[in-house]
Amino acid sequence: MPSPADLRTDPAFIPLGRSLALCYGDPARDAAMDRLYARFLKPGDLAFDIGAHVGDRVASFRRLGARVVALEPQPLCARALRALYGADPDVTLVEAACGAAPGRLAMYVNTANPTVTTASPAFVAAAAGQPGWEGQVWDRQIDVLVTTLDELIATHGAPIFIKIDVEGFEDQVLAGLTRQLPALSFEFTTIQRDVSYRCLDYLATLGAYRFDIALGESQQLTFERWRSKQEMADHIRALPQVANAGDVYAIATAQAPEPGTESDDETATFSM
Repeated sequence: MPSPADLRTDPAFIPLGRSLALCYGDPARDAAMDRLYARFLKPGDLAFDIGAHVGDRVASFRRLGARVVALEPQPLCARALRALYGADPDVTLVEAACGAAPGRLAMYVNTANPTVTTASPAFVAAAAGQPGWEGQVWDRQIDVLVTTLDELIATHGAPIFIKIDVEGFEDQVLAGLTRQLPALSFEFTTIQRDVSYRCLDYLATLGAYRFDIALGESQQLTFERWRSKQEMADHIRALPQVANAGDVYAIATAQAPEPGTESDDETATFSM
């Protein structure tokens, strides 16, 4: 089985060179990632990686002993995942996007920076002219298969944790889920805060959740205390534009908050 370093020297994977360099080869980053995901996963648990890209989260979940279902619709990224993890019986690779309903959709490909390839034309429009997004060009479209979280659960079982990182399509991914799950994360961006608010609102329809947030690739939760939906929405709203992106973490609570206690900590299914 080739290593990420092997792929970086393979001419076929040149477009993924930047992603492979950023995602692999930094032991401190790996250790921080493992500490973060160890809050949610233990050996034998099932995790879904929605938008697996080149698989650094797959690697972390496997180091923790979790089984993984990894979705990636970009053909070259899917090929890299098969090269890196195809021989691992505890990793199931699905070359598809995830959305609100099964079918097919158009992906807007950023050839120079595949990590921001998206299924959301609104994301492409929101990035135009924004600081930090200069020079980003979505220069191709590809047609890809779409599945849903409910379909994945029906096929592979219910995960303990889902990571969703799909460049402005996170609300559509969650729309394909009709049950509360123990824990998940979804990416947010400051160019599309509305997507995050829709994610928070939709999760509230599935059950009671509490939230924390990690900025960028810090792998560090901001509050180290689970916050309410409204507190998280207010925090995202107050972030400066230069915060750019990160991940919101949601954890199922044992019961819905009592009226008038929205800002209080709620007992969570998982401990910090």
